[in-house]
Amino acid sequence: MTLMDKKFGAELVTKKGKVYKFDDMNCFLNFYNSGFENTADYQHKLVVDFASEGKLIDATHAFYIKSSAIRSPMDGQVAAFEVKTNSDKYKKEWKGIYLAWGEVITQYK
Repeated sequence: MTLMDKKFGAELVTKKGKVYKFDDMNCFLNFYNSGFENTADYQHKLVVDFASEGKLIDATHAFYIKSSAIRSPMDGQVAAFEVKTNSDKYKKEWKGIYLAWGEVITQYK
């Protein structure tokens, strides 16, 4: 899959090495929560750091902003950041809310 916007995107990698790629958090989390694979079978859960175009980071440790002002490819309205201070500027600009991994995964259940 070719990513539409290099500021968004995600990957799931199973313990057997199968890689699933997604355009944004909407697709990523819908698949993650679908039961297609057992969530315990994912070796890596990765998201693109919005502040570092194309850089994959650990999804469970990322800082997330949710806002209707975020225009991601599949309208997920969520951006991920590796460093919280990078997300602060966008939170204010987008009038968004902070989310942690546990909150993000429940957004699409």
